[in-house]
Amino acid sequence: MLNKVVLIGRLIKDPDLRYTQSGIAVARFTLAVDRGFKNQQGEKQADFIPITVWRGQAENCAKYLVKGRLVAVAGRIQTGSYETPDGQRRYTTEVVADEVRFLEWGDKGQAQQDGQIPGFTEYQSDEPLPF
Repeated sequence: MLNKVVLIGRLIKDPDLRYTQSGIAVARFTLAVDRGFKNQQGEKQADFIPITVWRGQAENCAKYLVKGRLVAVAGRIQTGSYETPDGQRRYTTEVVADEVRFLEWGDKGQAQQDGQIPGFTEYQSDEPLPF
């Protein structure tokens, strides 16, 4: 059996870092992943996918990731359910990340401006690329 998912998207808000009663770090964030098409009004659409990260990787995500940052996530889909106080059954789906790759870097407090990636210089030359 295989349960593997790979996503690239942007955080819709800063990660939420917490610790279990036994002291294990867990971070949660939501990733906005563009769909490959536009709606009837010509607007891009996205899916908003909840991500859970554990232990040291959770602490790194909380330390370095901010809203809008581009990341790649590899992990597994996990489903669950719970019952609300009024007796309704609710179902959940999330990605439990095995790997989180930071695709953009910069100071956590540094805001992205004009769609530029912090610390990235675009290659500009009149000569052809060497490959």
